[in-house]
Amino acid sequence: MLAVEDLAFQYKKGGEELFDGLSYEFSTGCVTAMTGPSGRGKSTLLYILGLMLTPAKGSVLLGDEKVSRISDASRSLIRAQKIGFVFQDSALDPKRKIIDSVIEPALYAGWDRRKARERGYQLLEEMGVSGRADHRPGEISGGQAQRVAVCRALMNDPTVILADEPTGNLDVENSQIVLDTLSAASNDNRRERTVVIATHDPFVISHSQMVLTL
Repeated sequence: MLAVEDLAFQYKKGGEELFDGLSYEFSTGCVTAMTGPSGRGKSTLLYILGLMLTPAKGSVLLGDEKVSRISDASRSLIRAQKIGFVFQDSALDPKRKIIDSVIEPALYAGWDRRKARERGYQLLEEMGVSGRADHRPGEISGGQAQRVAVCRALMNDPTVILADEPTGNLDVENSQIVLDTLSAASNDNRRERTVVIATHDPFVISHSQMVLTL
C-alpha cells in the first residue's frame, strides 16, 4: 500500500502551502494518473512519495510503515529496493552505455553485476530496444530513451513505480508503448504494483484506471 495522510508541503517556511491536508490511498494493481493545473504540485507530490522531499506535515505510508521522516539512510534503502522512477527526459547518463544505465539501480542495491546484466538485457528485449544496449543515449531516439528509462525503473522489481510526465516528449505510438508497459507492470501475474503518473496529458489520463486531481 502507498498512501498519504493529512499531507501538506512548503518549499520555504511561510511560503505557499500545497495539498491542504491531502489524504489518499493509491490503488495497487493499476495505474493512477495524478493531474491538475500547473502549480498544484504534481511533481512535488511525486517526489514526496519517492522520499526525495519531506512534507511539512502529514505522512507517507508504504505498507504499514510511516516512511516520510525516517533516516536518510533508510529512505535511500527503500528507494533502492522498492521504488522505480521514470522522468520526462529519461535522465540517462550521456557518457554511459544503455545497459549500464539500466542496471545502475541493481548495482546500487547490491546485486551481482552478471545477474544485473542478465535482467537488464531481458528488460531491454521486452521493450524492443535490446539492439541498442551498447549504444549511448545520444545514439537513440527519444522514444527509445524513454523505453530504456522504464527498463531502469523496473530493474529492481519495485513495489512502487513513480513516473513524472513520461510521455511529455513522445509521439502517440511511443506513448502507447510506455503506458502499456507501465500498465502491465502494475499487475504482471506475479505481483501487483502501485504505479503513479504525474501528468497533464489527456492520452495518459484516459488510459489510466484511477485519476487523482490536485
